[in-house]
Order: sequence, then C-alpha cells, then structure tokens
Amino acid sequence: MSAALVLVTNDDGISAAGLAALAEALARVGDVYVVAPDREQSTVGHALTLHRPLRVDRLGERRFAVNGTPSDCVNLAVLGLLPAEPKLVVSGINHGLNLGDDVTYSGTVSAAMEGTLLGVPSIAVSLAAPDQGSFEEAARIAQLIAMRTLVEGLPPKTLLNVNVPGGRPKGIRFTRLGHRVYKEKVVEQKDPRGKTYYWIGAGPPLWDNREATDIIAVQDGYASVTPLHLDLTHYAALGRLGKWEASLNAQLRPRRPGPRAGSPGRVPAPKAWVRRSTGRRPPGSGA
Repeated sequence: MSAALVLVTNDDGISAAGLAALAEALARVGDVYVVAPDREQSTVGHALTLHRPLRVDRLGERRFAVNGTPSDCVNLAVLGLLPAEPKLVVSGINHGLNLGDDVTYSGTVSAAMEGTLLGVPSIAVSLAAPDQGSFEEAARIAQLIAMRTLVEGLPPKTLLNVNVPGGRPKGIRFTRLGHRVYKEKVVEQKDPRGKTYYWIGAGPPLWDNREATDIIAVQDGYASVTPLHLDLTHYAALGRLGKWEASLNAQLRPRRPGPRAGSPGRVPAPKAWVRRSTGRRPPGSGA
C-alpha cells in the first residue's frame, strides 16, 4: 500500500523554521510535498491571485516556492502541481498563535480553508512564541492529529485549527473559538515629507475570557484543537429573520403609479380621436 500524499504549506514563507519542522514530522506519516509562498504572507487571509500570473520555483524534488498567497499554493498544488490529489493538507507551523476571531485574517488558517473547499481534509497549526523554544512539541502534536485525521477523516466542510502554547504542553483540549475584544488604537504619524500615514492593530490583543475556548486552553498550557466549519450560515437567525420575507416582498412589488398631486386626473380625449373611435362627427363640424 502506497503512502498517503501530504501537502505542507504555510504563510511565513518557504524558508520558515516552522515549515521545515512540520515537513520533517509529517514525513513519518506520508509522502510530503512542500508548496509554500516565496516570502512572508502573514495576515493575507483567504486571498487568491487572479490578476497576474503565478510563478513556481522548484527548489527540490518535492519542494516548491510560489510567488503568491497560501491559498494560491494550495490551489495550485491540489489542482495540478502535485502528481496526485493529496490525502491531507497541513498548514504551519505558524510563528505565532491564530486564536478566536483572528482566524479570519490568518494566511495559515486560510490555506487549510482552501484545502477544505477543494475536498481535502485540512489542518492549520500555530505555535505561541516560537523564538522561546523549538517547534518540536508543536510538530509532534501536528503529527498525532494528522495520523488520526488520515485514519478517521473529518466531517464535510470542516478543518482543524490547532494552537500550541510555548514550552511543553500539558495535553490537548478540543475547544470552541474565543472572542477578541477590539480596543487597539489607530496610530497616526507623519513621514519626513510631512505626509500622514497610519498603523492599525497597535497594542496587545485583549480576549474575552470564556471557558472552553481556544484562548483559555492555551493560557492554561494546553494545545487547543478547534473544529471550524465553512458553512457560515446562522441557522437560528435564518429561521427568525425568515419572517421578514413576506413583508419585504410586499414592499418590493411595484405599485401602479396614480395621478400626481395637482394633476387633473383623467384627461379628455381629443375630438379627432372621438370621431375615429365612434364614427360620429363632432357637433358643428359641418360636412
């Protein structure tokens, strides 16, 4: 039986230490192909490059650099660059956490989203403060979750978002997304020519400390595994707001235009029209 083909990517770029550690750990799981951006693409979200050509540099037998986003890399790899469709996509190991609402900005998580949309089970892996330690623990956890995913699969349209604390984790917890409290300031400054520019996202993040979230798990020293579903429909709201449908449609239907204010209403037909319509000559017309 041939080994499973595993696609590894990231948003920190082809030369990132976390990517190398992840590829090495997953080589024990299957045949690893690395397709990653040629430079850092953090916080690009789920962007696809549609208005310029993409170029691929082959750096090794199974190692490719793309001048595009993480989602570009997954799309190219799954739809044609690899010799066969991968059985698993793993994105990471990101240099920094992707918790709570921040998953919507993350290139790491978006690469896993792209894999999921293409029908491939996908995992995103991020590590807190990687400069304070090695990637070995995060790579080990990624390997365990990858092996289990290959055996059991994932529900449709579902990916796993894994966040690992610095140091040695106490264990693994399955969690829900936390919520970030946005209190950052927009910093306004001026360049040497006197023109104004801005920095957004200044200051450390603040989090809503609710139980059973990815944020609390990592703060407590556990690796967090959060299943993310790509159907963003709020079904409870759909049922409630569906009551608006009839009234909105009633307001949308065009109404017959009535006489405008100040108009005389029905305008009498001209005499010539009366003659043609009735065949009778108007009184006093002579002939």
